[in-house]
Amino acid sequence: MFNVPQENRTATNVIDFRRELKDRESEIELLQDTFRLVASELNLEKVFDTVAKRAIHLVRAETLLIPILDNNNETYTYRAGAGKNTEEIVGEALPLDFGVCGWVWKNKKPWWRGMLDELDEKERNQWEKEAGTLILVPLQGRRHFLGGIAAINKQDGLEFTQRDLNMLSMFAGIVSIAIENALAVKELEETHQALITHQHRLERLNKQYSESNKKVEQLSLYDPLTGLPNRTLLRDRINRQLSLSTSENDVTSVLLIDINNFKSINDALGHDKGDQILIEFCKRIKKHLRLNETLGRLGSDEFILLLPYTSHKKTVNRTNKILKEMESPYIIDNKDFNVDASIGISSFPEHGEDRKTLLRHADIALNIAKERHSKYHIFNDQEDEADESQINLSVDLNNAFKEKQFELYYQPKIDIKSNTIMSAEALGRWTHPERGFISPVVFIEALEQYNLIDKYTYDAIECAAESINQWSKDGHNLKIAINISTQTLMDPDFVNQVRNRISDFSISRRLIFEITESLFLSDHDYIFDTLTRLRSMGIELSIDDFGTGYSSLSRLKRLPVNELKIDQSFIRDMIDNFDDQIIVKSIIDLAHNLGLSVVAEGVETQEILDHLNKLGCDIAQGYLIAKPMPAKEFEKFIKNYK
Repeated sequence: MFNVPQENRTATNVIDFRRELKDRESEIELLQDTFRLVASELNLEKVFDTVAKRAIHLVRAETLLIPILDNNNETYTYRAGAGKNTEEIVGEALPLDFGVCGWVWKNKKPWWRGMLDELDEKERNQWEKEAGTLILVPLQGRRHFLGGIAAINKQDGLEFTQRDLNMLSMFAGIVSIAIENALAVKELEETHQALITHQHRLERLNKQYSESNKKVEQLSLYDPLTGLPNRTLLRDRINRQLSLSTSENDVTSVLLIDINNFKSINDALGHDKGDQILIEFCKRIKKHLRLNETLGRLGSDEFILLLPYTSHKKTVNRTNKILKEMESPYIIDNKDFNVDASIGISSFPEHGEDRKTLLRHADIALNIAKERHSKYHIFNDQEDEADESQINLSVDLNNAFKEKQFELYYQPKIDIKSNTIMSAEALGRWTHPERGFISPVVFIEALEQYNLIDKYTYDAIECAAESINQWSKDGHNLKIAINISTQTLMDPDFVNQVRNRISDFSISRRLIFEITESLFLSDHDYIFDTLTRLRSMGIELSIDDFGTGYSSLSRLKRLPVNELKIDQSFIRDMIDNFDDQIIVKSIIDLAHNLGLSVVAEGVETQEILDHLNKLGCDIAQGYLIAKPMPAKEFEKFIKNYK
């Protein structure tokens, strides 16, 4: 055997030592350089890219991958790589219990082929087939386990050694904090972006809500056709002006203006043309308005003109100018139509010192103007107050109570989704023994005028309670809605009066009190207390004719109400009127956001009912379902309803 001289062996060892020392220096330099690069880098992708490229050189692997634990703690994703075939692997997500990665995750220690000696026979047989020439060291952050660094296939067909494992483990320890910091920054950036996105979405929603709120409140105070103040806003304007006139000792006149024979015009031309005439009619009057004057619409063809700081002579002059303006023909479809009006006038303080008195006297003056076929009439205390019809109506009302002439009719309300009868609205009817049917509009207003509305309301509540009790015995657990006037609701003894009449909770919880939006003009604290006491009795509360009165959503959301009733003026034409559709949808969305159910009244066609169903409306009421009917007839109706 050939013997190598001792001096040659020594020289070879020195060379090997120097080579190893140089390799160690290169490795240390690589580690230091890597630490310098990633220590201050917060971009996660750059950190991953740097770690992958440095690690593959450190252990001389063919392929280097960085699997990172996903936030769900159930999968891991290859976030970066270097070397062969990485473009096919990077970005792939795998279950946590899959392959060697799962073993490292579970045992929290590195894997390399040398680990086979530490496994039992069963595990050794399993992992020996899958391991190949692989090192996978864990990345352990300060707070939690991050993932790992996997080196696959040593270059030149060699196998990874214990030294490779040690170097890669040291390398993982150095870069893990940088990866954790970059991950934290990435998470913070994503959270920040999510917050910005959420903030923008919230701003959009707030803007939409604000716009809807403004639109609904605008519609609640102004007539949608003419843009004039409606009945409720007029009430507020008149009250304010009377307060000013009282303190300043000035005269304020109220002109009640009515278009003559407007029903005939509507019937002849159609509602669309009638609406055009109403709009033009208002424009003509508005041409003569001054800054401190108010023109408002009371109803179909009735308007109020409020003239502050005036006198008898000035009022007459303004009235004549308005009537003169009406003499010019209206041109509709290139045809001329003559439209005239009658005006009733009352003035503060001569003809009354409060709104109700002034309006009543203006109404009397208007009726006299129509009867005498004069253009206008100014109320006269001595001649007009003793109007025979008014006196007779007062006597007739008292007789109606004594002879029990008032009756409740019931109109069913259905759940739109299930088409089942949920409740009924109780509607007052009066058949006079001589004059026949008296419109509720007439006798309800008269009851309020003669302070009989409280008695009428309490009688109606007792009657409704009896119907609830009877229907319950027959197996029909329906609720009954009763209209409560603001005048009655503001009575300090109202809640006690109701409690004295309805002591059974099984009855009171099936009562719904419908209140008007004019309630919002009253003292909020008093209203809240009254409504809260009613709710404690189980009585539900509904805002009637929503959208036509003074709707303050800021107040509404604080009141213990259960539902909103959309006024039929928005429902009736909603199929052909896109603005009405928007209004109805806005009210439904706002109500649902406030946790309230929505009732649509005035539903007269299946097409309207189907559209309400699409918009998410809860309950429908109207002639499509049934007209109001007496109690006995209603009982037959609910038995046969399908």
